Amino acid sequence: MHRSTVERRLKDAHQRLVRARGELALLDEQLAVISDIADETRLKALVAETPAASREHDEASRHVTAMLRSRQALAESISELERRQSELLDQLVVGPG
Repeated sequence: MHRSTVERRLKDAHQRLVRARGELALLDEQLAVISDIADETRLKALVAETPAASREHDEASRHVTAMLRSRQALAESISELERRQSELLDQLVVGPG
């Protein structure tokens, strides 16, 4: 692969990695808030013992679960981008293998 192609792909991978890390930071902040809400609704459901309070807690718990799945997928994407970036750097420094 030509050096310019490797450099272009490396730049693209880096930009995608920066965006993904920013998204992960934002998702972590949102997850902390949603987790706190889920904890509050759990306590409310325990104290109130009403179907409405239980439904509210169930909904908040589902949101937490969905966000955790999204976070896991994003973390895996970041790992893949880091691996790809490393491979491209190796190609740039060492040359085609």
